Amino acid sequence: MTESTSGQALYQWRHWALDLSQTHSIDLEEVDWLLQSVTSLSSLSLRLDLYRGDVEIPIRWPLSILTQKWQQRTTERIPVQYLIGETPWRHFSLLVSPEVLIPRPETELIIDIAETLSAQSPLKEKLQAGHWADLGTGSGAIALGLARSFPDATIHAVDISPSALEIAQKNAQKNHLSHQITFYTGSWLSPLAKLKGTLSAILSNPPYIPSQTISTLQPEVANHEPHLALNGGPDGLDCLKALIQSGSGHLCPGGLWITELMAGQAETVAHLLHQQGTYDHIRTHPDLSGIDRFVSARKAH
Repeated sequence: MTESTSGQALYQWRHWALDLSQTHSIDLEEVDWLLQSVTSLSSLSLRLDLYRGDVEIPIRWPLSILTQKWQQRTTERIPVQYLIGETPWRHFSLLVSPEVLIPRPETELIIDIAETLSAQSPLKEKLQAGHWADLGTGSGAIALGLARSFPDATIHAVDISPSALEIAQKNAQKNHLSHQITFYTGSWLSPLAKLKGTLSAILSNPPYIPSQTISTLQPEVANHEPHLALNGGPDGLDCLKALIQSGSGHLCPGGLWITELMAGQAETVAHLLHQQGTYDHIRTHPDLSGIDRFVSARKAH
């Protein structure tokens, strides 16, 4: 941090930003999230104005830049994560930009599901030390989560966007997991042909929003997050169907298939897995709100 500001100036800025946020129906907590990312002040200090009397507070950006960014947040509806350039996810701080989808808290559960299902498998040791694929890795969140949870596994992270992969690789370096993750540019499983029939698990948070629905989403999503990571085709199932078909041939017997999806799709995806004929132990899993957000299956022996 090369800049600094006084506590009084920061106090005035914070209350200006809170008033502007209220006017534009922005979550007030986002103001303190931004301030915590550019100063060393704690949430408690900000809430209780304990910093107000400080003569000098180191800050990453001058208040003029903060003002510009908060005006972008309120008027252009740019997500605060993109303004900051990073977001917390699971045990990590991840770099993000408009080239990648912002990792959601509910997606953290896909790692928990993977841990549970692999621990319950009769092939536990083999799976947990095998090859795992994160398809459509984006920021690399799932790949990093897998690497941390399965230190003996080799993680293969695939994305069709070179720009997204660049961010994912930086996140792996930032979190000291580059040695465990290999990155590939390509569509779904096509770069992993050499691993056909050997994958311990395939995980994905693929595009699953129906094309015509994207324009109705919050402006933060519809106008700023990459449509490549959102658009699942006319019914939202294009990518999920592709993963069901190609996944079967790439998994080892007993290998795990786990995907995130949107509310209302779980029953259809479970039916498609059953129809495909090579999966068993097909299950749906709720998110923290009780919505069926994930579907898992196992490659039949």
